[in-house]
Amino acid sequence: MPQARLRKDCGIHLRLPATSANLGPGFDSVAVALNFFLEIEAATAPEFRIAAQGRDAARCARLDDNLILETYKSLLAAHGRPVVPLAIQMTNAIPLGMGCGSSAAGRLAAIALAVHFGQLDWESERILEEAYALEGHPDNVAACWLGGFAATAREGQRIRVAKVIPPEEWRAILALPAEPLPTSQARGVLPASYTLEDVVANLQSVSLLPLAFAQGRADLLKAAMQDRIHQPYRAPICPLLPLLLPLVGGSGILGAALSGAGPSVLIVVEGETGLPAAARAIRGALGTGFAGELLACQFQPEGAAEGIRR
Repeated sequence: MPQARLRKDCGIHLRLPATSANLGPGFDSVAVALNFFLEIEAATAPEFRIAAQGRDAARCARLDDNLILETYKSLLAAHGRPVVPLAIQMTNAIPLGMGCGSSAAGRLAAIALAVHFGQLDWESERILEEAYALEGHPDNVAACWLGGFAATAREGQRIRVAKVIPPEEWRAILALPAEPLPTSQARGVLPASYTLEDVVANLQSVSLLPLAFAQGRADLLKAAMQDRIHQPYRAPICPLLPLLLPLVGGSGILGAALSGAGPSVLIVVEGETGLPAAARAIRGALGTGFAGELLACQFQPEGAAEGIRR
């Protein structure tokens, strides 16, 4: 795991990738980084100010009820460090509330800022543990911080992570609906218990998932991304999913799953040349009334820890 000791100086640049968690059966345990980012330039200032551009710029620029600022302030206070006001330049390409890891990126940004300007001298393991404690699950934070495909397990408050680099030729399309979905609502529809048959089916699928990404086994991906634990229960509030799952196996589409808790759907495509046919199939399945967006992207091999500039 890369070591990231952040030292206070005149400023810092952070580049935090979007992430897609679960990938079907890997509920709260796997995620993959995507190559669109939350980028932040921060320096000390007489008072807090944020200049934001990109997606949801007005919300990102708020000084009140701002996830990054509130987390940054609370971390410094909790560790007995003065709250250093910051001037922040922010460019955001991660949709908020769409299952693309925006909260994980925001919390990691806040932690990195607190470590840097509060001179906390934390290494990557401590940063991940702090992010997990705030986020409540380790998958998105591990993929955002380390990049690639991250498989995670919790050991008390510690996170165990294994990372592989996804096949360079694979591509992804995110089908983003017009409206976001609160994670609390997506969590609220899940049952309290599952049948043994469903649990075993998920274990079989998730055992294939990291091997498919590590070995570039496109032939495994359809089976590896099948899920019985959360997607059947979220489909009624994530209506893009049942429309897109039947496309797997045709038009260059290797697999499909809810992105995180939804409502977006991640579609894995065999390569760059397959994107146009896959996009046509997706638009055909969604119909003329689809008011959202299709976002083509690549899997991101490096995470925020490797992109810090001081």
